[in-house]
Amino acid sequence: MIGFFDSGVGGLTILREAIRLLPQYSYMYLSDNSRAPYGSRSTAVIYQFTLDGVQRLFANGAELVILACNTASSAALRKIQQEFLPKHFPDRRVLGIVIPTVEEIGDLSQSGKVGILATEATVNSLAYVEEVRKLYPAVKVYQQACPLLVPIIESGEVEWEGLELAIKKYLDELFVKDPEIDTLVLGCTHYAIIENNIKRHLNGKVKLVSQGAIVARKLKDYLERHPEIERRIKKDGERKFFTTETSSRIKHLSRLFYNEPIEIETMRLD
Repeated sequence: MIGFFDSGVGGLTILREAIRLLPQYSYMYLSDNSRAPYGSRSTAVIYQFTLDGVQRLFANGAELVILACNTASSAALRKIQQEFLPKHFPDRRVLGIVIPTVEEIGDLSQSGKVGILATEATVNSLAYVEEVRKLYPAVKVYQQACPLLVPIIESGEVEWEGLELAIKKYLDELFVKDPEIDTLVLGCTHYAIIENNIKRHLNGKVKLVSQGAIVARKLKDYLERHPEIERRIKKDGERKFFTTETSSRIKHLSRLFYNEPIEIETMRLD
């Protein structure tokens, strides 16, 4: 199976696009809602929580795990790849979503000024800044932490007036740093559900980059380049959805992010 892990249900927007492009594979999604959000937690805690999720997905048959979470990708991916996998699962793979997103940025920005909306942990990790510098050294990156957005989205209050005020506040703070920003990356999978809300506060000249389709294309490319992994992945079209906290709120949010009703079961990580 291909496993997808996120602190919440935002990663369902990534999974949805992967299934659309690659429907033949079996997929398992796990969201750690009982401990979400991750964005304000320490790097050590984010690493341990992410590792818990990866191990559980491996135990349930995942050959490849996508960290469909920018915070986990920024704070935990490298250590998992460099220290955990070689010792414990040398034949399995864990991939993130930051680098696939960054690879698209150079072709989108005309001004060479890119903005990133993300959680505090993703911003503090400087993952986007460092990866853009490696691939596109002439591009300037301006980050904006948005600590209120994930809690608002996870609460289900996406129609709340306070959400619009928070979006406006964060965008104002970002564009004060450089009004020539012409490409804006939604550096948190949760933000996909409020993409239209964000667009309302932008002029038509700013390109908004959402991650779902990008990551799906990069996953397809990765599987084509790594037949030794692709061969081991089940191709029966099975879909499994798990959360560490089952509630009517989580079920409602899952339906919103996935765009159709799903059966989501409880899975403990402790």
